[in-house]
Amino acid sequence: MKTRIKICGLTRLEDVRAAVAAGSDAIGLVFYPPSPRYVERETAAVLARAVPPFITVTGLFVNAAPAEVRETLAVVPVHLLQFHGDEDEAYCRQFDRPYIKVARVKPGMDLLQYVAGFPSAQAIVLDAFVDGFGGGGKTFDWNLIPLELGKPLVLSGGLNAANVGEAIALARPEAVDVSSGVESAKGIKDADKIRSFVAAVRAAGLMPID
Repeated sequence: MKTRIKICGLTRLEDVRAAVAAGSDAIGLVFYPPSPRYVERETAAVLARAVPPFITVTGLFVNAAPAEVRETLAVVPVHLLQFHGDEDEAYCRQFDRPYIKVARVKPGMDLLQYVAGFPSAQAIVLDAFVDGFGGGGKTFDWNLIPLELGKPLVLSGGLNAANVGEAIALARPEAVDVSSGVESAKGIKDADKIRSFVAAVRAAGLMPID
């Protein structure tokens, strides 16, 4: 099965074009003001409209007021919501839009219980637990991932071209999500790193499953 690829935290048109040209399946726009990858709605609308058909535009929110999410959706053509904070299932499903929910993984966390709390989620994103929310460039122990998560798995947290093959071989995610691992600076993507990451994911998909 082809491992899908999301390039997150895009802030510039040239980075959107690089992600698309490299073969990314989805791009992520961050609507969390403290993030160095935050984009204003007007800028995000321009970026989203530069994405061709059949590539998913994802909007990332962290503990946002519902009105803020709705105001963003009225301006930006977002296909999929990604909630990265302390949102519960009732909050996530109120926008009548497909969503994925992020679990910030740390030892002792009951991931199966966490996943069970979001029956309406399209997938669960597993990210490293760091100060702040996402984009920390930190991996977590992939051995903490249950063999059967109960939802499609999107693997995130410290991925790059050098380690994504190992991550895919171990966790067998439906998709991988990268941000800092393809950057030259926070919020500034590197086209060569994007191409290398995509190539590494595609190569991992050709490896036999033990």
